[in-house]
Amino acid sequence: MSLSAQLRKDWPPLAYDDWADTAATLHLWTQVVGKVRMALTPPVNHWWHVPLYVSPRGLTTSAIPDGGRSFEMEFNFLDHRLDVTCSDGARQRLDLRPLTVAEFHERLMAALDRLGVRVRIWTTPCELPEPIPFEQDRVHRAYDAEAAQRFWRVLVQADRVMKVFRGRFIGKSSPVHFFWGSFDLAVTRFSGRRAPPHPGSAILPASVSLEAYSHEVSSCGFWPGGPGQEPVFYAYAYPEPPSFRDAHVTRLSQYDEALGEFVLPYEAARLSHAPDFALLNFFQRAYEAAADLGGWPRAELDRRSP
Repeated sequence: MSLSAQLRKDWPPLAYDDWADTAATLHLWTQVVGKVRMALTPPVNHWWHVPLYVSPRGLTTSAIPDGGRSFEMEFNFLDHRLDVTCSDGARQRLDLRPLTVAEFHERLMAALDRLGVRVRIWTTPCELPEPIPFEQDRVHRAYDAEAAQRFWRVLVQADRVMKVFRGRFIGKSSPVHFFWGSFDLAVTRFSGRRAPPHPGSAILPASVSLEAYSHEVSSCGFWPGGPGQEPVFYAYAYPEPPSFRDAHVTRLSQYDEALGEFVLPYEAARLSHAPDFALLNFFQRAYEAAADLGGWPRAELDRRSP
């Protein structure tokens, strides 16, 4: 297989309209699973006890404490099931197939009950307009197995490159993690200084954003898109330094005024001669703009090349 063919296989197409219904359903399924993790995991700064993580099979919660044992929930996009595995050897699984959010929620809660996991969650979805409580949602039920697996394969590549980018920084940094509220993969660097209080937004209340953005950040990630919006890699800063939006980041990217972020279209990155380089260059140049214009002490934060 030629290098070009291998790159196309590694970075598959992901037009949002091609899997919009599945994306909307999967977003809500990840919220059900994520809320279980959030309810049972001790709080971590910046809500880092909330996200999921890319795994060799899909998306996982990692180990969740449950008394003297732990358990893990993993969306397995190779075999198309949700695997629930306990440290004492007990396990349950739910097949991933066309299923309403209400059915998914009911079946997961029943599976956890059979395992002896006692948990109550707030069943209203987060960061969505006009949310329908999980137990009432019989609207979203699509599951295209091929599309879900393709989405995960894009996450595998993005996660891999973002971990390389994360390794270039020796200051405080988040893990590379998948936030089920906003349905995106993100990694965040911190200057070490406090930030002004974040005002929140219509779908992200200040009670959440104040903790998430308590300190100055330069953040980047991958978002698979939404209605009328194609998938993008993104980069932003909070607080946004003066002239940040006027910076020249890369030829393939631009500042999106509506989002308040630099965006690099996924399609442009995957069709470039070297997607890894295009993506790393985008993340690096956006970080440099945020850090330099924001007066970050980069000599103390950046890893020097050996």
